[in-house]
Amino acid sequence: MANNYSAFTAHPWHGIHIGDKAPEVVNAYIEIVPTDTVKYEIDKPSGFLKIDRPQKYSNVLPCLYGFVPKTYCGPGIGNFCSQQTGRAGIVGDGDPLDICVFTERNIPHGNIIVPAKLIGGFRMIDGGQADDKIIAVLPFDEIYSMWEYIQQMPSSLVERLRHYFLTYKALPGAPNKAEITHLYGREEAIRILELARKDYAELIK
Repeated sequence: MANNYSAFTAHPWHGIHIGDKAPEVVNAYIEIVPTDTVKYEIDKPSGFLKIDRPQKYSNVLPCLYGFVPKTYCGPGIGNFCSQQTGRAGIVGDGDPLDICVFTERNIPHGNIIVPAKLIGGFRMIDGGQADDKIIAVLPFDEIYSMWEYIQQMPSSLVERLRHYFLTYKALPGAPNKAEITHLYGREEAIRILELARKDYAELIK
């Protein structure tokens, strides 16, 4: 009898369904949780989590962090960033689309799939590459699920997230190559997600 089960573990980037309610609510694969003291990221060839580097400083990621399966930050993402910033030559960073998911519950580890309701995002440029950070909430969370738009998020929490991404790779005394040019709303986050889905379709065809 046919079923939807697989005898093998799916590759988190290529084998996990983006979700039946996309683009408003997507499945997010979580690589890092706030208690992690090292930065994990997906090993693209194998699909396993690997250690990228230790967290350099004491700043803490205030949310779950990972990526949206079956997305890719390629030419479409780079061109859109160029249009929005007026800067020529920006390219996508060549990774799946990053996503930050807020929940008031303690999630002890990554390598899990969570539903994520999009509410906005950061336009981040790192070394000339578009590196957008989609901001989302757990849809059934007792506190954060009430947020539909980024404007409902306390500014202090937005600044904590902004500070983390602007400092987590910086070395003392060295110039910071990363910048956040815009905080954008839900509609633009959805548009960026759709562009990343198109970039992924072009990547694998």
